[in-house]
Amino acid sequence: MSVIERAGLRLLRTADPETAHGLALTALRAGLGRMHGPVTSARLATTLAGIPLPNPVGLAAGFDKNAVALAPLMRAGFGFLEVGAATPRAQPGNPRPRLFRLTEDRAAINRFGFNNEGAAAITARLASRPVGIPVGLNLGANKDSDDRAADFASVLATAGPHIDFATVNVSSPNTERLRDLQGAAALRALLAGVMEARAALLRPVPVFLKIAPDLTDEEIADIASVAVRAGVDAIIATNTTLSRDGLKGRHASEKGGLSGTPLFQRSTRVLARLHWETGGAVPLVGVGGVGSARDAYAKLRAGASAVQLYTAMVYDGLSLAARIAEGLDGLIKDSGFATVADVVGTGRDAWL
Repeated sequence: MSVIERAGLRLLRTADPETAHGLALTALRAGLGRMHGPVTSARLATTLAGIPLPNPVGLAAGFDKNAVALAPLMRAGFGFLEVGAATPRAQPGNPRPRLFRLTEDRAAINRFGFNNEGAAAITARLASRPVGIPVGLNLGANKDSDDRAADFASVLATAGPHIDFATVNVSSPNTERLRDLQGAAALRALLAGVMEARAALLRPVPVFLKIAPDLTDEEIADIASVAVRAGVDAIIATNTTLSRDGLKGRHASEKGGLSGTPLFQRSTRVLARLHWETGGAVPLVGVGGVGSARDAYAKLRAGASAVQLYTAMVYDGLSLAARIAEGLDGLIKDSGFATVADVVGTGRDAWL
């Protein structure tokens, strides 16, 4: 991390978290910070659901909800980006404050509630983005929707021609009863509608499914079965957790989803269980507590084909993406593997 980046992080921490996040996006758009493009090598280059990636380190949804900083983020070292979540209509989300730092835990709690400018505005930015690394869109549902399942298909129909993948997000804890859509019957119907919307696109778009970490083994098995039968191209494990085990931060009792270091163990166990349930047949993306190259490597060993990060950048800066990718390259080499793909699932059983 550069001296300038370290000073910038200290300055941002003097503001409330949501204001600081907005300032960080403004700084990105202004061209502040050193950007060198995606980190890559023969070891790091890989594919995710058929999508070529220069490296397997991605940006998780939520950092750039409205796709306003695509160009600089493409040059920040990531191998792919996910923006959103986008809902059919713009909505303000939940009242502020709704984002809390837990510095002692290297974590955060948010209860945003899918605040975004709506699918049309976000799609317009996606359509005009520069050529670069793959960009996906997280699909969401409006809080006041009469048919939330249909909302996911609606956003895909709008944005589909301008994205490299779409993520069905039924795992946010901040929209009331949204996680009910993870039940087998509801999920089956929802995915059928999304796949129908995809079939109507001129260019097929890989569809990912993002699930919660707060699931039993039986629920994970049900989701895996439904996802495979529906033809889902990848599963993202996981979203934020409702658990508060072992937290020290003064905001630990705030309502919302917990992300960051405390989520690592829980999310990696779900990841490994998914890899076991699917027999490795469905590519997985490991999210939750990734803050170092060793964390990323552990996710790959547990069954992930790629990883995503977000909360760790609050504490270690945007340059963390490049540092993780570079460190991962070294770990793969030192372990005697030739490529990312060779690592996937080699340590899964230790998490079961």
